[in-house]
Amino acid sequence: MSWRVPLPRGAEPPYRVFVNGVPQREGEDYVLHGRELRFAKPLEKERLGAGRWTAIFLGLWGSYGKNDSVDVQYRIGSREMLATGLDIIPPERD
Repeated sequence: MSWRVPLPRGAEPPYRVFVNGVPQREGEDYVLHGRELRFAKPLEKERLGAGRWTAIFLGLWGSYGKNDSVDVQYRIGSREMLATGLDIIPPERD
């Protein structure tokens, strides 16, 4: 079971990967599989619906749910780039 994070279009190595600002190590924390990163540990991207967003905005909901942020530093040609808050695709449920 793995949580997948697609790399940005055109991204070239070397990659520096962070989850919630913490550096990750290839082979330990994630593996590179084609054009995506795969994590064995659970990652979650909070999806706020209109009702939940309104409740938070009005102060009716005191806390946010789990919201992991995956950021990747990479190159495109000679330029250094940084993509933040990349999409997280959970494992498919059987």
